[in-house]
Amino acid sequence: MKRRSLRPRARAPRPRKTRSRPIFSRLSARAKGDGAHRHNTPGSVVGTIGALAAFPLRLAAREVERQHGQLRRGVTRRTTHVVFGRTYLAKAGDAEIERRVAAEHAAGRKLISENGFLRLLGLMKAPEASALSRQSLLDQSRLAADALDLLSLFDAFEHDCEPYSFRDLILARKYAGLVAGGASWGAIARSVHRSGPVASLTAKSLNVGSQHGRADAIYLEDGQSELDGQLLFDLGSADDDTLEELFADAEAAEAAEDHEQAAVLYQRCLSIDPTDAIAAFNRANCLRAAGRAAEAAHDYARAIKLDPGFVEAWFNLAGLMSDEGREASARRHLQKAIVLDANYADAVFNLARLEFDAGNLAEARRNWSRYLELDASSEWARMAAKGIQFIDLQLARMSAG
Repeated sequence: MKRRSLRPRARAPRPRKTRSRPIFSRLSARAKGDGAHRHNTPGSVVGTIGALAAFPLRLAAREVERQHGQLRRGVTRRTTHVVFGRTYLAKAGDAEIERRVAAEHAAGRKLISENGFLRLLGLMKAPEASALSRQSLLDQSRLAADALDLLSLFDAFEHDCEPYSFRDLILARKYAGLVAGGASWGAIARSVHRSGPVASLTAKSLNVGSQHGRADAIYLEDGQSELDGQLLFDLGSADDDTLEELFADAEAAEAAEDHEQAAVLYQRCLSIDPTDAIAAFNRANCLRAAGRAAEAAHDYARAIKLDPGFVEAWFNLAGLMSDEGREASARRHLQKAIVLDANYADAVFNLARLEFDAGNLAEARRNWSRYLELDASSEWARMAAKGIQFIDLQLARMSAG
């Protein structure tokens, strides 16, 4: 009856599957109508999906910390803001990105573009002031709403959210024409950053290059200068490309269930950046999957030392302790996870099951009742309800006897 550990995606931590179901919250919808960006608020936890194209992650993390926030690769339960790095466009196809954005839309976190993130930190000057609302831009450009939001999220406009500028309207009209000609939003987003500042495209004629054998390649004016491909410009590489590539390779190895190789690659990430709690956590998951429990426990503890509020690490370490019969340690770790996140349903369920197995029926009932407050309709909710019914029956028999 134990529930699965969380299973985030992309650059998020990858809690190992135990005997429970995945419930990890992903990204939120992009907040619309926020107006001008404000500086990062103290206590914010920022996660990234994809490497930043214009700013090394370690430097961004330093600036966020200076402003009393935290920056982590990937998304955890504590994440409040999520930045989509532009390099994610090269790592994932349109459908995968759309699926990820749609999944994050319901999770309550704020989605930010790379430029929007730099403006939030006060590291990039805001472009010219404007008063065009999102709806006004949609009405005047005829660009689809989903395309506008995705292109904004990957900085295909001067502004990453409303209010938009007149230049943004010009770009939106051009993009609408490209979409009508057969280009996808992804082809446009991958193209526009290869020719300098996006605002410079307002004075250029853009065409879909179907006549050149690629239905969604974007070309300038005479069709000879391709925006998306090897004929023009390369995206600038960040200082931390090696680390980002290593992390991507580690994730790929983990996804392929080559846990030993993934553990080696995550260790190489940690040798470059010893402060990366996510890499330590992911390595622990891989070591656990490879049957190296003692080393896994060490790396879960390392992740917790680097980030004491990392509730997923407390949860997975509890699962490891439970598997090894160390119930007292498992109980302490689950209780810590719940103290950090009172709405962490998986931890509440597993603590109830642990107490049930230990014969602490009153505590088990209390925790399963709490679980039902958090989740009233899933398979696990039905199991919790049956557990409560069984406990009530046992307690009634004990009272009658």
